[in-house]
Formats: sequence, structure tokens, C-alpha cells
Amino acid sequence: MSTSGSFSAPPPVTPVAGPAFSQGALKFRLSVFMFLQYFIWGAWYVSMGPYLAVTLKFPGAQIGLAYGAFAIGAMISPFLVGLIADRYFASEKLLAVFGILGGVVMFLIPRCTTFGTFYPMLILYCALYVPTLALGNSLSLHHLTNPKVDFPRVKMLSAVGWIAGLFGLGFIASAESPTQFYLAGAASVVFGLFSLALPHTPPKKTGANVSVGEILGLDALALMKRPSFAIFIACMFLICIPLYFYFVNLGVYLTQLKWTNMLEKTSLAQVSDVTFFLLLPFFLRRFGYKITIFMGIACWVARYFALGFSVDAADARNTLIFTAILLHGACYDFLFIAGQLYVDEQANERIRGAAQGFIAFILWGVGAFVGTYLAGEVMGRHVLATPVNGLAHDWKAIWLTPAWGALGVLALFLIFFREPKAASAGPSDK
Repeated sequence: MSTSGSFSAPPPVTPVAGPAFSQGALKFRLSVFMFLQYFIWGAWYVSMGPYLAVTLKFPGAQIGLAYGAFAIGAMISPFLVGLIADRYFASEKLLAVFGILGGVVMFLIPRCTTFGTFYPMLILYCALYVPTLALGNSLSLHHLTNPKVDFPRVKMLSAVGWIAGLFGLGFIASAESPTQFYLAGAASVVFGLFSLALPHTPPKKTGANVSVGEILGLDALALMKRPSFAIFIACMFLICIPLYFYFVNLGVYLTQLKWTNMLEKTSLAQVSDVTFFLLLPFFLRRFGYKITIFMGIACWVARYFALGFSVDAADARNTLIFTAILLHGACYDFLFIAGQLYVDEQANERIRGAAQGFIAFILWGVGAFVGTYLAGEVMGRHVLATPVNGLAHDWKAIWLTPAWGALGVLALFLIFFREPKAASAGPSDK
């Protein structure tokens, strides 16, 4: 999973109660916060697939549903943030509660060895964790005096945290071990306690009525009247379907290939993420949104064809798999981070937050749920009656399914999306 996450543009900074922080001290604390937040995620998300497939013997469809728990958390998250965080509780205190409770749930997950017990517990955990992504980003953007410059630098520590989570688990246990949940749980408790050291951020809408439409970002639906924006949203949703084949299936594929140090090797994706995050501003200035996002979708196509051809590639197999891993930064940053910036530019100040909430709901909620479910279904439908060269699935067919799907999205985007001519003032100002 990428380490960038989604965020909404904050309201103008206003003085808040509590101890004052210099910007240097604030950036240090936010960096530690981001590191811990993504250490938790990295410690279990990649390795959960092998754990479910090898240790608990769950079929592909159930593995896909398990990864879809994160999407359910993303669909629940706007209600928790919109109805609770924005109205009743300071962000740093809610982060502490979510972190500690999430740690407790993580400690209980290894006791759940049937799908009927594991799945609800994982959904509960994701419902506690996913809101911390939006809250953490919002808190950071609220307090940083120059968020356009400082936020990416702070956020880059999330990639380091993800890598540390992968290496930490790889150092003490294998991907098939339930230790991953204990490691993530301990880190979650530390994360919750550390959140109390963040600057005080009171609720923004105390006593205000908040509509469901505002919570889900439906106020931004006016942007869908623009053909290019509607095509953009459709493509973002459609690309989520092939996208999650990578996250659901890669760990299982590499486990069947008997890759050593799998977690450490897959962490190269986050190294790539940092690199392309730094390159993104140059590409947007030089090529604009259409070509940059086109390259992001094209990299997903290349990634899946590389994985598909790796199955029968013999000596070139590892090279093709590493190519697929190292494409991660371009796959994610050129597509989704560029996409979030495009949405931010298309919206006016009144609906900017709603627009970011809307795209987050589409990408990490509905799109992720459909994508993870189909990824698991396709894996389950390609089980081999007799393993071939140690592979229990027809991995070439599995990987080429999202490859062709991503290629179709690429064609749709290329034909119908139009480069915005200039920063837009939003529909209400046109």
C-alpha cells in the first residue's frame, strides 16, 4: 500500500489553546507520528495474505474479503471523523483513543482462527485505524505554516515507517506468523500514547449540524458536471479494481515461489514511493496532469504484465518481479497523489474539503472493496488441481487479468480526459 494517504485541505489556521510549538519541534513530532502510524500498517498488511493462505488455510475469496476490511474501514471513517472528531473531541485525543483501542484489537486477532471470527475483528480494527489517516493529515495541515512545502517532507517519514514495519516483522518472525499482529498492536499502543504529545487541535464544528452529504463529500458532486472531471472519477474507480490484485495476491505469489526475505524485498516499493514523490512536482510542471496520470496508469499496466510474464520467465523471473515492485512509486504517486492535486485544483475553497472526501470515499472505500473482493475471487478461481513447480495457482492468468483491465482504463483515460487549462475556481464561480 502506498504511504501517501488522502487528505483534505484545512481551513485557515486559527490560534488554539495548549502549549506552543516551534515549527521545527512540530515537524519533528509530526514526523515521528507519521513513522509510527505507517509502521503499524507495514507490520501486517503485506504479510496478512501469506498468513491467511498458509497458516489459516483461507481460500482466495476469503483472503480478498479480508483485505476488503480496510475498504469497509474507509467507508466508516468519514462518519467517525465527521460526526465525532469535527464536533466533540480534540483530534490528538481521538488519535490516542483510536491508537490504544486498535492495539487491543490487534492483540486479540491472533486468537481468531476461523473466518467467521477473524473477519469481524479485522473490520473493527480497520474502523479504528483508517480514521487516524484523515485525522493525522488534517492535524498536520492545520498546524504547519507552509503545508505545501512542509507536509510532503513530514509525510515522507510514513514510507520509512512502512519499511521499518516490514523489516521489523522480518527480523523477528516470518510472514506466515501471527507475530505480525502482536508487533502491530504494540506499535499501535505506542502510537496512541505519542499522539497526546501532538499540538492541541479542538473540534472545528462544535455545536454545528453536519449533514451526511457533507460528511461523504457529496457537496462536491457539482464537479461531476464537468466531462473531464467525471471521466477522471470513473477512471480512478475503475483502476482500483485491478490495483488491489497487487496487494491481495503478491504476498501469496512470493510465498509460493519461496522467496527469502520477502518482506524486506517488497519494501523496495516504499523506496520507490519516496523517489517518485520527489519527482512528482517536476513531472506535473513539465507534462501536466493528463500525461502524468497517464504514465501512472501505464505503470500499472506494465507492472501486471511484468508479473504475468514472470511466471514462465525462468532466469528472468526475479528481474521482472523486482521491476513490478520498483514501479510502485510511479504507479501510486503519478496516479493518486497527482489525482488528489487535480481534485484540489478543480474545487473552490467552499467545496475543497468535500471534494477530497468524495475522492477518498471512492478510492479507499467503494473502489477498494470491489477491487479486493474481485482479486480474491480471481485467485480462488485459478487454483490448480495439482501444483506446478511449487505454484498452487495459475498465476499467469491471475496477473494478466488486471493487466488487461488496467489497459482498458488507460485507453478510456487517454481518449476522453482533457488537460485542465488553468486552475479552476470551482463550479459556483463559473
